[in-house]
Amino acid sequence: MINKKKWIKFLFRRRSLVTLTLLIQIILIMLLLAEAGKHLKYLYIILFILSLLVCIHVLNKHEKAGYKQTWIFLILIFPFFGGILYILFRSWSNPKKLKRNLEKNIRESKESFFLSGNRLDELIDDHGEFRTNAQYLQDYANFPVYANTRQQYFDSGEAYFDKVLEELEKAQKYVFLEFFILKEGLMLNSIMDILEKKAAQGLDIRIIYDDLGCFFTLPHDYPKRLLKKGIKCFVFNPFRPIVSSLQNNRDHRKIISIDGKAAFTGGLNLADEYINKVERFGHWKDSAIMIEGDGAWSLTLIFLQMWNLSKYEKDDYPSLYPWKDCGVMNAEKGVADGYEAWGYVQPYADSPLDNENVGEHVYIQIINQAKKYIYINTPYLIVDDNLLSALTLAAKSGVDVRIITPYRWDKWIVAITSRSYYRRLIQAGVKVYEYTSGFCHGKSFVSDDKIATVGTTNLDFRSLYLHFECGVLIYSSATIAAIKEDFLKTVPVSHEMTLNQCARNAFQRIIPDVLRVFAPLM
Repeated sequence: MINKKKWIKFLFRRRSLVTLTLLIQIILIMLLLAEAGKHLKYLYIILFILSLLVCIHVLNKHEKAGYKQTWIFLILIFPFFGGILYILFRSWSNPKKLKRNLEKNIRESKESFFLSGNRLDELIDDHGEFRTNAQYLQDYANFPVYANTRQQYFDSGEAYFDKVLEELEKAQKYVFLEFFILKEGLMLNSIMDILEKKAAQGLDIRIIYDDLGCFFTLPHDYPKRLLKKGIKCFVFNPFRPIVSSLQNNRDHRKIISIDGKAAFTGGLNLADEYINKVERFGHWKDSAIMIEGDGAWSLTLIFLQMWNLSKYEKDDYPSLYPWKDCGVMNAEKGVADGYEAWGYVQPYADSPLDNENVGEHVYIQIINQAKKYIYINTPYLIVDDNLLSALTLAAKSGVDVRIITPYRWDKWIVAITSRSYYRRLIQAGVKVYEYTSGFCHGKSFVSDDKIATVGTTNLDFRSLYLHFECGVLIYSSATIAAIKEDFLKTVPVSHEMTLNQCARNAFQRIIPDVLRVFAPLM
């Protein structure tokens, strides 16, 4: 108990120190400028002109309109400080090395994605309606189509957890994990017990976790503890007490790869609230998917692209290919029992360091191509005009568009901002539900019984444009029916929102509308 208290105190001090340091930097900058303004007669005019030039620069940047709007709004409010703060915020960011190294890893791994062959033409021949979805991801985002891949959808953290433990016990060569949050408790400790045992048997065990995501949940020396157990660890983007936009780029992915033959992704981190062993916001509703076969290799490579940013020796990608000695997995097409199915899949990843918003484009394509329905699970609903227009246009065109969000939120300010989008959606015919039993954390799209995606990307600015994310696109598979069924089962335990509930008076409308200006920062 004493050691635990000491650790909690240390963690609090570390977090408080970083926050205090950031505040001091901002205050010092403002004080220095204010003091200088007393002695330099023309400083205010110079900084005002600088802010004007920054506004022109921001307007012409290749960046989302939401970010431009937020920065220009801030500069208009603080014309004396706004321009210089923007310059400092950007100049202290230095993602060039990270971007360069990641691009190198992507180039070097590109050919390895096709070790099981190129299935794009086969998919187009069988299902021509998916050509644009698949061709975009393969030709421009470099994520191929895979056949011979079994999928299993999980509609709860509990079912996911049981399957993960089962599959980890089967590992023979390596296990790779990449998560935003790790938190000690039943879920993480049970997994770590298996990983420690596997490491002792000589398996290659690797873990990536995001430093900010685990800032409250893990001790600072956790990587050293893992290394003593034979487990390699890479802490992504260590959080520094420096005002910098680079701190926004977090690794929000959730990947488990077992021997490159089976892989998991979805909304679940490794913490007890995700399996309802600890209650935070009522019942935790989440989703995940396991892919087994050729497609699992793609998620393995996505992990390795990130891993090879670390200090460890770089991998020879083909050497980790699971079927290099025995050929690809041989699977017949068709539907397996229960929620398992064979079919085409296209795992994908998204990086904030390029100009390709892969997660957003996957979502928009599904919305634009929907003919009958599109059902969406998302914990946050803070979107830009592109997604908002796509959703409203689909509903106005007769598509049954439904969205489930949480009733009990983890961040109240995000909840208020999300609800500010309800009005326009409901007016266009979109049905918006709030999951009344607790917190709905799943991230899934399903449409027309033909296409679906399950992954880590929320419908908010951070997930869509600032974080590293991933997901699996599924074509014409029985798994799609399972995802649809899960959504329809959730609707009766959710409350459908109405226009009157969105905002009853002018005051209730003004606050969300003001918060929407700062939506890109949430």
